[in-house]
Amino acid sequence: MFNKILIANRGEIACRVIRSCRQMGIRTVAVYSEADADAQHVRQADEAYCIGGPRPADSYLRGDAILEVALRSGAQAIHPGYGFLSENADFADAVEAAGLVFIGPKAASMRKMGSKAGAKQLMEAAGVPVVPGYTGEDQSPGLLQAEADRIGYPLMIKAAHGGGGKGMRIVREAGEFIANLESCQREAANAFGRDRVLLERYVEKPRHIEIQVFGDSHGGAMHLNERECSAQRRYQKVLEESPSPFLSPKLRQAMGEAAVLAARTIDYVNAGTVEFIVGQDGRFYFMEINTRLQVEHPVTEKVTGLDLVEWQLRIASGEALPLTQAQVRQDGHAIEVRLYAEDPEAGFLPGSGRLERLRLPAPDAHVRIDAGVIEGDTVTIFYDPMIAKLIVHDRDRATALARLRDALSRCAIEGPKSNIAFLERLARHPAVVDGTIDTGYLDRHLDEFTGADEAVDTDMLLAGAVAVLLEQEQLTREQARASADPHSPWAIADGWRLGHGSRRSLALLHRGQRLELHAQGSGGDYRIEHAGDSYPIAGARLAEGRLSFRIGDRGLRMSVIDDGRTQVVHDGERRLQLNPVAMYQADHAGDAAAADALIAPMPGRVVVVRVGEGDEVEAGQELMVIEAMKMELSLKAPRDGKVAQVQAAAGDFVDADAVLVALAS
Repeated sequence: MFNKILIANRGEIACRVIRSCRQMGIRTVAVYSEADADAQHVRQADEAYCIGGPRPADSYLRGDAILEVALRSGAQAIHPGYGFLSENADFADAVEAAGLVFIGPKAASMRKMGSKAGAKQLMEAAGVPVVPGYTGEDQSPGLLQAEADRIGYPLMIKAAHGGGGKGMRIVREAGEFIANLESCQREAANAFGRDRVLLERYVEKPRHIEIQVFGDSHGGAMHLNERECSAQRRYQKVLEESPSPFLSPKLRQAMGEAAVLAARTIDYVNAGTVEFIVGQDGRFYFMEINTRLQVEHPVTEKVTGLDLVEWQLRIASGEALPLTQAQVRQDGHAIEVRLYAEDPEAGFLPGSGRLERLRLPAPDAHVRIDAGVIEGDTVTIFYDPMIAKLIVHDRDRATALARLRDALSRCAIEGPKSNIAFLERLARHPAVVDGTIDTGYLDRHLDEFTGADEAVDTDMLLAGAVAVLLEQEQLTREQARASADPHSPWAIADGWRLGHGSRRSLALLHRGQRLELHAQGSGGDYRIEHAGDSYPIAGARLAEGRLSFRIGDRGLRMSVIDDGRTQVVHDGERRLQLNPVAMYQADHAGDAAAADALIAPMPGRVVVVRVGEGDEVEAGQELMVIEAMKMELSLKAPRDGKVAQVQAAAGDFVDADAVLVALAS
């Protein structure tokens, strides 16, 4: 076994690998970019070395710098995590050439899976079920049209190289084929440098099932059961679970055997995932092999009781597979969701910034948290905005879903916006609860999972107001006890003031909307007025984040998380975020000046500037493109007008809310 390894990654996966290494007595070496100097993986590793600037190309993608650190630090092996260089065959070769061990598959196996077309041909020849299609090198439009007509519609055009949902088009009739082909080829050329495509039959409303496989250097190969990842948005997984609620025992066995066959076909060693799509009729087809550890591997760990990183380390050091296929157990049900710094109400725009507050449920036998950040850390613009993975496990699927909903209700993130409310709706949606969701459901019905237009729930608003009143009274009592005259009548926390009979006014912001309430009373008994209605509140008590109170003859109990700036009210199913503000604070929300400037929606790097000073522009015209969180954002003119000033150039890094282009007034 190794004494020391280097982890060529960052964030939660680096912390995850460190955890297993520590349990095994293996010392760890971290690498980090200038942006990650204070990151958790740097703090948790035994040693850490800076390898370059904040952009991945200047640091985490620099194989030469990583190898230099590995050799200098005396590391014997390199764990690549996922992303970055984890599936780079040239890097794997370089690691071996340097006399170190790459903790993953051999470069030759990676290369066999590097092309979707080549992988499909290889698997088809081995007897692994593949989707009917065309993977040939002849890319002439006429031949591709003929092949499409032969395969039948609907079909999918796919970039032969690359992934991440880019270079994919669904064609439903012959007349739409050429236009979609040209569009797909352009996108593939821009994203991957090659415009070759493959064609395959499009499976309507498919399920996405993946099988965790392992191989060793002694010829052994096996699987560790399946994970279902059918809840997806734009081909990106949102919720993963094991076992799949869709598979029958017979289908599960057949898919497991096919996955092991796929692994043996490419002489696979170490951890990998064989991905399949499954039609509603139960027919399954090979998609690809991910030649690395998956983000969702904790789901498999929870139901099998195994440590997959430990398996990776042992197999990389030359050991044989520790179990036989018959010894792999399936205990209960596990579900994983990913908490992201993103705004679902704004098209899932990724966010960044300091985590002013990060409240996650305490880990226990049923709840696991894999995170690479803690409260006070910064989600930077340079990397994926994932904050943490939340994994739950229980005896069956219904109970695991209940655990998930409860765990999400105890999460609160302040600073960048998050997807917690979106995940809560997902965990309660009938398509998830009933186990019927397919890979395209979220994209077809996204409005069912976002709540931008939802009206503010009155009960939850009243709960927020009551919590503010109770906290104000508690603060007054504490100040009185600390004063020179704690028994002064002016220190009584009943809200009474000369001339208005204890009437107090509150202002709360919700998504920019100002909500005003007026209250009379104290000590948990109030009459609160809002929007022309009056509500009698009695018996309100707030302790350890739980508020109980009565509205008339109804008793309610809600959780309230309040840090003085932001308040999150949760009724057990939904959350309401409020920001208490000064009652008579000036409101600049309607400032018309915003229409005179193009504002950066988040920190990022300017990629393209399309206008210059003096240019005439039209509303909606693209003026700039910025890059943030591994994606490009098109920034468009807020109105017709003339460019007065361009305040950023290509390559510049800009802050959120920075004025990029000013229009003449």
